[in-house]
Amino acid sequence: MIFPFAVNPQNEDERFMLEALKEAWKAFKEEEVPVGAVLVKDKRIIARGHNQVEMLKDATAHAEMLCLTAGANAVDNWRLAHTTLYCTIEPCSMCAGAMLLTRLPKLVWGAPDVRHGANGSWIDLFEPTHPTHALEVQKGVLEGYCSQLMKEFFQIQRQKKVAKKRGNHESVGDDFLG
Repeated sequence: MIFPFAVNPQNEDERFMLEALKEAWKAFKEEEVPVGAVLVKDKRIIARGHNQVEMLKDATAHAEMLCLTAGANAVDNWRLAHTTLYCTIEPCSMCAGAMLLTRLPKLVWGAPDVRHGANGSWIDLFEPTHPTHALEVQKGVLEGYCSQLMKEFFQIQRQKKVAKKRGNHESVGDDFLG
């Protein structure tokens, strides 16, 4: 399966979100919830991550968490000054907390997460003024693509569940977007 989207980025935010989408696609192919993230410093990607919760059997193995950890290693500092995190989905409360703790200056995300989103969809951890850190947030970059990948993933998961109940073990979802 090849990457399903033909996107012509119109600006740097779209260019880096496209890279986060490629990470989400890796998760999709591994049957993980398709969330991807990239960390950018000086217009260069210094870390990448995609969900690995199922593979690692670790509820904290979210794309953002893995990317922030890799980024801290890349800059040899837990403070991620002068970086921007691009993630395909609105971060959950765990990831939002990690962004504040790493002193991330800017977050750019794609699609909202109405069940777990911690930037206004479920709760907003970034809305109150934080005592030690300010985080700039940009929402909705390539939202349609980010949302579509999630919708397709969960549709396929539901189809697999129904097929399993029926005793049908045929491959479901192998033809996603081509």
